[in-house]
Amino acid sequence: MTKKLRRNIIIIIALLVVIVAAWFSLGPGLNKAKPKTHTVTVGLVSEDKGSEAIWKEVASKAKRDNNIVVKVKNFTDYNQPNKALKSGDIDLNSFQHLAFLKSWNKANHGGIVPIGRTEVKPISLYSKKYKKLSQLPKGATIAIPNDATNGSRSLIVLKNAGLIRLGKDKDLVTVADITENPHNFKIKEVSAEQCGRMIDSVDAAVVNSNFARPAGLGDKEKIFTEPFNKDTRQWINVICARKADAKNKDYQAVVKAYQTAKTKQLDKKYYGNDQIPVWDVKFK
Repeated sequence: MTKKLRRNIIIIIALLVVIVAAWFSLGPGLNKAKPKTHTVTVGLVSEDKGSEAIWKEVASKAKRDNNIVVKVKNFTDYNQPNKALKSGDIDLNSFQHLAFLKSWNKANHGGIVPIGRTEVKPISLYSKKYKKLSQLPKGATIAIPNDATNGSRSLIVLKNAGLIRLGKDKDLVTVADITENPHNFKIKEVSAEQCGRMIDSVDAAVVNSNFARPAGLGDKEKIFTEPFNKDTRQWINVICARKADAKNKDYQAVVKAYQTAKTKQLDKKYYGNDQIPVWDVKFK
């Protein structure tokens, strides 16, 4: 065997060793399937620019950290998202406070549970005709939501504003629980999404924050905002899932992607004091 041939054989053997070693170290990785992408659909109500920005950030973080694709489905009123969640049309929803959820579960045989806190959205009494509570005339018409929880909350707002008095404390109150109405205010009950839209045809209206902005209502039209006190717990907004899915890792990952410092920054940027993050707040 010539010297040149022997050298070529050594080179070939060396190359084969390198190729085999590379295969065992890289080959399994080349054949490994990419992580499976999971899609989670979240139901919202009347999404605005702030909500859109927050959920865009949530989707980005969920995709980056857990390879989860978050899709948003927007509903126009409070009656739809829980039905869609219970039926399986969506995976999660994020639109309601604990009092609303409790009432809905009671009326619809349960099935929906909170899996993570988001914010408290203080609601306000708005008017385009008057600048102060004291300017409301006798017999003024005040619109409030007609669903049980938001209606109750609105009446408590009117009580805290000193406009009416209510009977003994109850989980939920109705207009029938008004014990004193010295100025004979007319309480007009309409769907929550209509309260802001009809502001021009009433003297004042209690409007949920997510409906106020789309209706063009801001600080200029506020004449009273509910206080942040011990009763706030029931108004904590939550991300919800079906009871059977409460511990689903993908859903918990979406909650984690929401409860971040970035979300707090976006809350402050878009809502100021109209939306207060509370997932790390302890309530006594």
